[in-house]
Parts: sequence; C-alpha cells; structure tokens
Amino acid sequence: MSEFTPFSSAAGGALIGLSAVMLMALLGRIAGISGIIGGLLPPYATGSVAAAERGWRLAFLVGMIASPLVLLAATGSLPQIEVPVSLPMLVAGGLIAGVGVSYASGCPSGHGVCGMARFSKRSITATLTFMATTAATVFIVRHIAGA
Repeated sequence: MSEFTPFSSAAGGALIGLSAVMLMALLGRIAGISGIIGGLLPPYATGSVAAAERGWRLAFLVGMIASPLVLLAATGSLPQIEVPVSLPMLVAGGLIAGVGVSYASGCPSGHGVCGMARFSKRSITATLTFMATTAATVFIVRHIAGA
C-alpha cells in the first residue's frame, strides 16, 4: 500500500503547477519534460534557436535533479524511495513509456499539466489514455498476475 500524504502531495503539485505557469508566462514554453530534454538532444539541439534555448532547458533539468538536495537542506532528510520491481521490469517500463511518449507527441507532464490546462483536445485524449492504461496495468499486475 502507498502512504497517504495529502499535504506534501498538494505542495508538490502546487510547485509543479507554479513551474509550468512560470515557464509559460516568462518564456512562452510548455513544461513537458520529454520536449525539454528532447530539445537538448540531436537532431533538435542544432542551430541558433536551439543554442538560445539551451540555458533555460538545462536550468529546468538541473532544477528537477537538484530538488531533492533542496529538500535535504530544508528538512535534514531525503524521502525514502522504494522501487518494488526488478531492474529488468524497470527498464521494460521505461522503454514502453518512451515509445508511448513518441506516439503521444509528448509526456504525461506536458499533456496532463500543461495541455489540459489549455483545454487541448489532443492532451485531454492523451491524458485519459495514460490514466486508463495505468489503471488497467495496475489491476492486471496486482489482481490478475498477482505480483
């Protein structure tokens, strides 16, 4: 079972929403993680436009990676993270998610947080698909496969 953490979950959601709003307001960009990272990688990271955008993309990525260190400085401890699956299952899940991101033209963060906030029909459809697939997967894994 998962621990119920409404206050820290709400605070985390508010920070994600704030970062998405600030990125849109200040730079006119959508806070979709796959798009941000993809803009740093070839073939998209070439030319003067890509060079001009490299700074904010790196800053956003570094902020995501460094955020646990901010939590450590503020609270004196890091969250305990447990991954209840084997490494091969984790890799398989990552590959499946990567394929899904390419077919959906974006990741759950971009579609779910930013696209739905803009009432994008494509993002609403993608998010409903992500959520239905997640619910079906959890049901199958926990109740049918017995894992």
